[in-house]
This record gives sequence, C-alpha cells and structure tokens, in this order.
Amino acid sequence: MSEVQTEFLFEMDVELEDNSLVIGGTPEGMRLVAYVTGGTFEGPRLRGTIPPGGGDWATIRSDGSLKADVRVCLTTHDGVNIYATYGGRIVMPPELMGVLGDREAAAATDPSKYYFRTAPMFEVASNSPYAWLNGIVAVSLGRLTRKGVAYRVFAVK
Repeated sequence: MSEVQTEFLFEMDVELEDNSLVIGGTPEGMRLVAYVTGGTFEGPRLRGTIPPGGGDWATIRSDGSLKADVRVCLTTHDGVNIYATYGGRIVMPPELMGVLGDREAAAATDPSKYYFRTAPMFEVASNSPYAWLNGIVAVSLGRLTRKGVAYRVFAVK
C-alpha cells in the first residue's frame, strides 16, 4: 500500500447568513442550521460561484466539537452546476469555543489553533467537462472567516 497523496482542486470561500437557525438541544446534540448566501471557488481546473440556498445542518456534540453536514451547489464559470456534500469536524480547544459565535474573533483566530477538516463528495452531469469529479474523494482544510468559512479542497489520489 502506498501513502495518501493529494492534488489541490480549489479554494472555496462560503458566505453564511449572519445568524444560524437554532433548533436546540436534541438527543444528538445542539442542532443549528447555517444557510449559505453565496461565495466563490477557484483552482487550477475549475472556478465559479456558489449560489445561495445551501447550508450546514450542524450539530454541536456533547464533547464540544461541531459535526458538519453540508449541502451546497457550485456553478462553474461556464455554467455547469455541481452538487457537493460533505461532513466533517471543527474541534476547538475549550479556551477558543467562544469564537464560534463571533465572526470577527473567529476570523482573527489562527487556524492552526483548531481542527477543521471535511470530506467533500461531488455530483455533476455525466456529460459535463467536470464529470471527473464524480469519481474522486476529496478532503479539505477549513478555516473560519468574517463572512463564513473557507476551505482548501484536495482530491485524494
């Protein structure tokens, strides 16, 4: 078996509504929904915009970590729509947990101080020039921003 290798796909900046919809404490944890209001993505093989309408159906677990459950669409510069889903984790040290509710503080926090990783999967029309996305698994490194979240997305080779 060989070591895992990756190839950079794109940087994605996702803008989120200012306030999350709080469902509250459930048997699974504190449930909230953060709706996507827009964004952009750009990389060596594809670029475009993120239309409004997606979201993160997140759960804050009893250990304080956030479990992401995201669904979002990407529209390439040439008009192809790509459906992306991803799960992941944000794990903050206890002294940084307060930044999750404060975008300015979150954006100012060094991403090396917390763990933010996701595993995107893509669906796109089979006759699309981006159909190769249907056959890959990706991973991303995330960070909190003033407008929402940003990711560096990599294909696992």
